Amino acid sequence: MPTIEQARTWYPYDPVHGFDHVLRVYSLAEKLAQEEGADLEIVRAAVLFHDVESYQPSAISPQLKEGKQRVVRSEGEYKPGKRKNHHLSAAEFAAQSLRLEGWEEKRIEAVCHCIRAHRFRDQREQPQTIEAQVVFDADKLDAIGATGVARAIAYATRAEMPAYTAPSKQFIQTGKLEPGEPHSAYHEHIYKLLKIKDRLFTPAGRRMAEERHRFMCEYFDRLAEECE
Repeated sequence: MPTIEQARTWYPYDPVHGFDHVLRVYSLAEKLAQEEGADLEIVRAAVLFHDVESYQPSAISPQLKEGKQRVVRSEGEYKPGKRKNHHLSAAEFAAQSLRLEGWEEKRIEAVCHCIRAHRFRDQREQPQTIEAQVVFDADKLDAIGATGVARAIAYATRAEMPAYTAPSKQFIQTGKLEPGEPHSAYHEHIYKLLKIKDRLFTPAGRRMAEERHRFMCEYFDRLAEECE
């Protein structure tokens, strides 16, 4: 089982998907797993690996430390914003790391399924196990509420986009930007964050989402009002 301190070395500073996010999801996932009867070891491992990205030239390299083989992420170039397939590379990283720790293949695949199925924008692999549903819900709970607002604005800032611009009718209807239209934090609220509450799987997760969803909506409504 990877430790929290070991996992900390896999994540660079990132105000959106960095290790602070991982720790919050870890805590949320533990609470959900205990309420829903999920395998805590599978859930904890999946959360620690879930947002590891591939850096150039390679994300995976074996090393020896204190006589025990382990896997570490290589120090390559970090490219923020290029996260389209991060869930797939994170699952590969997890599989190689857990094999070196002697995990059974069945449990490795259970962890990898949680990781592959956690991404909101890629629905090709849906969370089928209670562990995958717990990881999905915990990750999405951190995308709404006060923390979710802060992360959405931080992501927009890093992408050199504003916190608010009025969305076009086309974006509201289809989710597609008009030429030259920025994808502001408010756009992300409309495109993704508003939908999270109804996409959660576990009863505990849906219950926790209610208040976070309400606060987030109030904030973005106020933001639009003040900006307009």
